[in-house]
Amino acid sequence: MKKEYDFPKMKAVKNPYAKFLKKQITIRLNSSTIEYFKNMAKKVGIPYQVLIDSYLTDCAKTGRKLNLRWV
Repeated sequence: MKKEYDFPKMKAVKNPYAKFLKKQITIRLNSSTIEYFKNMAKKVGIPYQVLIDSYLTDCAKTGRKLNLRWV
């Protein structure tokens, strides 16, 4: 690996996939919800954070709405 690179000479371009990268955030979830996804993730053999991301992505793509009923 070189100490320095001359990017203009290399004709570097921005990563076209950068917009598809994941963004790290902080989110508060109930302990029982985390345990639910951890257990499910073990059964399917993927990390629980990937499972949560996949579930939320599916909800967003399909336009799934939350059904809240306050009693």
